[in-house]
Amino acid sequence: MALAISLSDILLDVLRVFKTKTFGRWSRKADVDDELLCVAVKEMLRGLIDADLGGRVFKKRIALPGRGKRGGARTIVGSNLRDRWFFLFGFEKKDRETIDSRELAALQAIAAALLEMEPKLLERAVAVGELEEICGEEKSPT
Repeated sequence: MALAISLSDILLDVLRVFKTKTFGRWSRKADVDDELLCVAVKEMLRGLIDADLGGRVFKKRIALPGRGKRGGARTIVGSNLRDRWFFLFGFEKKDRETIDSRELAALQAIAAALLEMEPKLLERAVAVGELEEICGEEKSPT
């Protein structure tokens, strides 16, 4: 019997994936659950990134129930493309096409700060509710 484990499944256990408090509020309203976000990170690990916006900020489309990716949601993710992933901002395509240059600059600054945080500070941010960790071993959707 062959064991079917992908590299992204293995990596998902060692990387840390977070969503910001603001992103969490949006994702609840838009019906984007953590499982969809974890799938998006797996896709990004395989190189399926919709746009590199610069400054370690990326755009990733997320399929919404009944609408698919084309008419679904857009997420803005800060990442080093290795072990840290932060869902920073989300919007539905029906509400807006993209983010403007001021928003991008702010998201790049937030991503840089989050990616440079020491593990103790990340834990503190989780403890006070500014970040929520998803996709980890005990948080796995499978």
